[in-house]
Amino acid sequence: MRAASSPACLSPLLLCLCVLQRSYGTPSPTSPTFTHNQTKLPDGDKDSHHRPKRGWIWNQFFVLEEHIGPEDQYVGKLHSNSDKGDGSVQYLLSGEGAGSIFIINELSGDIHAKKSLDREKKTHYVLHARAIDRFTNRAVEPESEFIIKVQDVNDNAPKFPDGLFSASVPEMADIGTSVFQITATDADDPTYGNSAKIVYSILQGQPFFTVDPKTGVIRTALPNMDRETREMYSVIIQAKDMAGSVGGLSGSTTVNISLTDVNDNPPRFPQKNYQLYVPESAEVGKAVGKIKANDEDLGVNAEMTYRITNEEGAAMFSISTESDKREGIISLRKPLDYEKKKAYSLNIEGVNIHLDPRFSYLGPFKDTTTLKLIIGDVDEAPVFTMDYYIMDVYENAPARTEVGMVTAQDPDSTRSKVRYSIDQNAEGALFSIDVDSGLITTTRSLDREEVAWHNITVMASEIDNPNLVSYVPVTIQVLDVNDNAPYIATDSALVVCEGSKAGQVIQTIRATDKDNFANGRFTFALPEDLPENPNFTLKDNEDSSASVLARRQGFSQAEQELYQLPVVVWDGGEPLLSSTSTLTLRVCPCQRGARTPVCRAQAFLSSAGLSTGALIAILLCVIILLAIVVLFVTLRSKKSKKEPLIISSEDIRENVVTYDDEGGGEEDTEAFDIVALRNPEAAEEMRIRKDLQSEVWRAMGTEALSPSLTFPDEDIHEVIKLKVVEADRDTSGPPYDSLQTYAYEGRGSPSGSISSLDLPELQSELDLSKVDNWGPEVQILSRVFQEKGQQHSP
Repeated sequence: MRAASSPACLSPLLLCLCVLQRSYGTPSPTSPTFTHNQTKLPDGDKDSHHRPKRGWIWNQFFVLEEHIGPEDQYVGKLHSNSDKGDGSVQYLLSGEGAGSIFIINELSGDIHAKKSLDREKKTHYVLHARAIDRFTNRAVEPESEFIIKVQDVNDNAPKFPDGLFSASVPEMADIGTSVFQITATDADDPTYGNSAKIVYSILQGQPFFTVDPKTGVIRTALPNMDRETREMYSVIIQAKDMAGSVGGLSGSTTVNISLTDVNDNPPRFPQKNYQLYVPESAEVGKAVGKIKANDEDLGVNAEMTYRITNEEGAAMFSISTESDKREGIISLRKPLDYEKKKAYSLNIEGVNIHLDPRFSYLGPFKDTTTLKLIIGDVDEAPVFTMDYYIMDVYENAPARTEVGMVTAQDPDSTRSKVRYSIDQNAEGALFSIDVDSGLITTTRSLDREEVAWHNITVMASEIDNPNLVSYVPVTIQVLDVNDNAPYIATDSALVVCEGSKAGQVIQTIRATDKDNFANGRFTFALPEDLPENPNFTLKDNEDSSASVLARRQGFSQAEQELYQLPVVVWDGGEPLLSSTSTLTLRVCPCQRGARTPVCRAQAFLSSAGLSTGALIAILLCVIILLAIVVLFVTLRSKKSKKEPLIISSEDIRENVVTYDDEGGGEEDTEAFDIVALRNPEAAEEMRIRKDLQSEVWRAMGTEALSPSLTFPDEDIHEVIKLKVVEADRDTSGPPYDSLQTYAYEGRGSPSGSISSLDLPELQSELDLSKVDNWGPEVQILSRVFQEKGQQHSP
């Protein structure tokens, strides 16, 4: 590269830059402007009319990649017009690779590359050049940018993408059918020479396939390629650069091409005649055999359907296709009978489902064969003359009434005798059957209203072979007779509004009859043997319903709330049956605006949320509870009346009293004698003494046994206090408040007191004249009283 100093070589771009510089002046030092091929004026010289001379002169630099010479590769030369050759100008290089890859001679400006470069890694380098005065370090030329491009050489072979390539093409495809396109890449520069110009060729796969040398498209090269003959092909494709010329680099890859199936083969039966054994006992609808036609195609192209073409065979048998195994399943359409026909011949055809019109010239895509079915004789169960039987019998008929007859025969040529029986389930017990004739009769009277239909199963078996049993269902309908009287359901009372008028319909009623309504319609009327009802009447609507009418107006709940209306209803059956139902009519104020009469709830009822029936039920419960309480109290009162437990004042601490309640006085107390626990013999003696004393008291009267003792109230209080102190000091006995004490209870009791503390005086002396006649016990007691009397006498 050499510098040129002629101003005539200025390009239009440089001219524009010069004009811009003249328009805006010289750039400031803080923001320098670098311009190619332009000489910077010395500092202080500002001549706007001076045309600058071209300073830097060089072309774009190129360097070959992959240089392997012994010396550094020469790149180019930098030169300034200010360089007089005296060594005063120094050239400096900076930028990408400066100093490491590219070096410059500071005096001559020659640039060399000291390393081998790879264009595929980096295509160009951007560098900056400066020219300074060696002695003053002042810039002779402004800094300028230039590019060093790495020039390509053919050092990269074409490459195919990694991986195994697979492609497919339909069999029997036409010549030139596109199969697959394979593309190789070359890392060399496609804009320079032929280093990256690739040509494709086929190394393996001929003569079946070809490849386009420019595009790499693989195409078929032979017609009628048959998948059934060969399915897979391995094709090797080569890519070569330098346009395929000698010395070019190359790469290769393998493409596996498979032929996909088309329907180009018709089905074929391996044999033209088949034979199959079928027993006559084969079940209808069950498979009796299989048949299969072969098809060399795959998938949907091999799918086929089978059909029986002859009329006789199609009437007795059917054939269906099993999709997975492509077999024809032969099933029995009707029962076989060896005695009627011993063999059948079936003409079976197999046809492809999905046809390809392109290959119709290869022939009809179907095939036929013949299947002969040999029927085998077996001992069969009896056969009923009907598949099911429907019979009827009237209800209420007596036992042993005939219902109907079933018939079965042995289908075999032996014609064995048949015996009948009924499956003894819940309904089978209602009927019996004659074992020889098959006549079905009832075992008891039947009720249609209980069960209207009965289902039984009749069994028939051969006498010679009882294990062969056949079954037949028998349905027996129980026919209706008029044996139930109609009635009117009276679950709730009919509502009569207080404002009802004479002739107004209160409610429409209907009757219910357990018998079949075919017995006729219902008729309603009031009883003729009763006097005419002044409040209500009945109208028969002649449609199995009746209307209850008011005969007057001005009903009042306060005067009378409930009314009774007997109604007679007849059915239309034979014989004619009737019944009388009593309707309850309730008078109440009704709600306004209601479609049907509805009683208006009372205030207290609505607030409590209770109906009249509920209140009545609650009241009855309360009355019953009160009666139970009174009875319980009465029984407790009788139970609490016991004999006095205190015999003498010395035994007072030996008697423990328990109180059931606090309101009944002495009658509500029960004493427990502690002596019974300490000395059972003394307790028994005391019990005898108590019984004796009670007998004497009852014989002599309470007046004779009650001594006349009168004490002032103060003395009684003092006695009680003393007793309390004694009880508190006695640690061996119970406390005083647990003892029964007969003390003063007040005056004015109508029943009197049983205590002798309140008696003013002895009313009468004991008459002992008749004591001797009362027994030894009483005589002893008499002497005791006499001794007591003598001690108190003055």
